[in-house]
Amino acid sequence: MIDFAYTDNQLMVRDMAREVAGKVVIPSITEFDRTQKMNPELLPAMAEANLLGFCIPEQYGGLGMDYISLGLASEEMEYGDTAARVILSVHIGLYSLPILTWANEAQRRKYLTPAAKGEKIGTFGLTEPAAGSDVVGLQSTAVKEGDHYVLNGEKMWISLADVADYFLVFAWTDLEKKRNRDHSGLSAFIVERDWEGLTTASIHGKLGVRAGNTGSISFQDVEVPAENLVYEEGQGFKIAMFCLDQGRYTVAAGSCGLIKACRDACVKYSFERKTFTKHIAEHQLVKQMIANMEGGYEYATNLWLKAGWLKNQGKRSTRATSLAKWIACREAEESSANAVQVFGAYGFSDEYPVERFYRNSKGASIYEGTREVHTLMQADYVLGLREDKELERDLPVVEQ
Repeated sequence: MIDFAYTDNQLMVRDMAREVAGKVVIPSITEFDRTQKMNPELLPAMAEANLLGFCIPEQYGGLGMDYISLGLASEEMEYGDTAARVILSVHIGLYSLPILTWANEAQRRKYLTPAAKGEKIGTFGLTEPAAGSDVVGLQSTAVKEGDHYVLNGEKMWISLADVADYFLVFAWTDLEKKRNRDHSGLSAFIVERDWEGLTTASIHGKLGVRAGNTGSISFQDVEVPAENLVYEEGQGFKIAMFCLDQGRYTVAAGSCGLIKACRDACVKYSFERKTFTKHIAEHQLVKQMIANMEGGYEYATNLWLKAGWLKNQGKRSTRATSLAKWIACREAEESSANAVQVFGAYGFSDEYPVERFYRNSKGASIYEGTREVHTLMQADYVLGLREDKELERDLPVVEQ
């Protein structure tokens, strides 16, 4: 039986995110986008609203909400701005949920609980200057020396790099397997910001998501205690793929928020702007573009809801999440391009938000699996060249 009604808990989370987006993000986003700075009030506001750990179990400081709630919150935050949604994607999807699922109890108490409470911020360190979709192309290494590992390498395009307290980092622990590109030689570690040898730097001049912090991380002989190895040596690739499943899910839901923002902006403007003596809302081709936004929103929303339903059941969702991410990002790109078209010359100026929507939409088609990667994944599923196996670790089951 399919039930499209949201629960009271899901609606509560949606409304919390909508309130933060409306009060903190939207009123000041033009300023922060122009200055390419992160709003310093955003993280405290999200923490106060319990948005930094709402889908983490209560025993670790969260609210115990489900994956549909995470999707709804992602949509509402991106409606405000993509940079706000990225915080949920990274802090929850790429850091907290993987720690909940793969870390041991001591690690959860130390590194998950403060994150769920919003006292500490977590991020995810996988991408490198020469390795993105090609995960086994990573060059970072972690060599065991007694009771610690010596971590060396550099990570690039890391969201929240300059504000995070904890980093979930991936590196080679088996150098022979590194030479052979055998991903079973990759491992995952939790690294703290104040450890000697760790430095970060901001990246400026981005096309979009300018109000979000993005940077690089350098590790120079960073000593990582052996107890900060996540799960076991050689399990890093599996953990990374799990992380991406959660992150891609939030990107898919967030992209629907961007589509909705484009639609709403165009509806409002179409009754304000007149051409040829009538509102542009009366022109058929403007109607067509707005209709396509509505169709794209419904199409993509149902895809991320399916992925969220699978996650809530504790089932593997890699195929569904990949499809949702690919389609939602594609629809968001098209919707934002059409929104600029509806606004005409004004759409080419940051006087109106659609110019920002257009720039922001492009990033999601690149990070967490490019559109080309997801296209190939979906083809391989259909051709029988790829299949989802049962989950090795159970997804956290939470209240719906």
